[in-house]
Amino acid sequence: MKLAFNLTKIDSSEDNKLHYGRKKMKGDTKLFKKGIGILVVVLVIALALAGCSKETTGFKVGMVTDAGTIDDKSFNQGTWEGVLRAAEELKLETKYLKPSGTTEADYIKEISNLYDAGFKFIVTPGFKFETAIFQAQDKYPDAKFVLIDGYPHSGDYAPVVKENTVSIFFAEHESGFLAAVATALQLKEGEVGFIGGMEIPAVQKFNWGFQQGIKYANENLGTNITIKAENVIYQGSFDNVAAGQQLAAQMFDKGVKAIFCAAGGVGVGAINEAKSRAKTGEEVWIVGVDVDQYAEGIYEGDKSIIITSAMKYIDQVSYDMIKAEYEGKFPGGETLVFDAKNNGVGIPAKNPNLSDEVQAKVADVFKKLQTGEIKVSDQQGSLIK
Repeated sequence: MKLAFNLTKIDSSEDNKLHYGRKKMKGDTKLFKKGIGILVVVLVIALALAGCSKETTGFKVGMVTDAGTIDDKSFNQGTWEGVLRAAEELKLETKYLKPSGTTEADYIKEISNLYDAGFKFIVTPGFKFETAIFQAQDKYPDAKFVLIDGYPHSGDYAPVVKENTVSIFFAEHESGFLAAVATALQLKEGEVGFIGGMEIPAVQKFNWGFQQGIKYANENLGTNITIKAENVIYQGSFDNVAAGQQLAAQMFDKGVKAIFCAAGGVGVGAINEAKSRAKTGEEVWIVGVDVDQYAEGIYEGDKSIIITSAMKYIDQVSYDMIKAEYEGKFPGGETLVFDAKNNGVGIPAKNPNLSDEVQAKVADVFKKLQTGEIKVSDQQGSLIK
């Protein structure tokens, strides 16, 4: 914040010079007191300016979490990190609320709480917000909403994206495809599995893309990786850590070498199981999801059981939408898709668990996705043999 002010100059012309002697001393005293007064005023204003420099711009961004928390090492965390990045760069005030449940009423309650607190730009991660945002975009027409991985509808699945809402989707199948190619190339042979959270489109596309990536690597890159139907499981939630650990243990016991987990907290359970086994010398791997989960998989020194991660650049998207609003360019009423062509999905640029040769080959595959030479279906098809 800038404050404009003028200080009146003290007249020092010859006609206004003070006489010598006692009269001059009195005059100097008055002038001194006057100067002190001005300095006090200047100091007060300077302190006000210093205070203002720490204040936010008045643009308040809120987020309502899905079933997980902002430190779930996955979808919620990625979204929140983008919010924090925008806040730091643009001097915004931020706040997140975690609902007590996962119903439409729970989400609407927290959206209303944010709005009432002055947070009129609200980011919501996950398809569970679809009907809540459908209502909120009408109830709060002066607010802006970012719905990630879903579109507003009344329950009939007919999209209604109003001018104060933007709907965001990702090409998870492309991200899963790339992660599968990287995993297959690094392992060369053996069995892999998949653990999903809820059986919803975003999670299904990860699975279908992963299976296509395995098939592509086997047919074109000389690998010999198998994935059996019994090792493709949807746990049914995104927060049951214990269940994820149990499912991973069962797969590893059957000889599965790597598991792709698109399951939020359920995936964290699988990561924990893999870390425990790695500490005893067993070679098992997890393919991370949504964000680079390498750090979450560290079990000794800087060694991690995350062989790679199927990433959706959620943090970048939440940041971009906030910045767009800040600059008066909010894409309200639009449904945006982030894929390989616009660098919205991929795998981490660096991972010690992938050789340079593997990373180079994956980079080549990524370029072919961008040009359309390789096309990945977002449908299941007949992929499991």
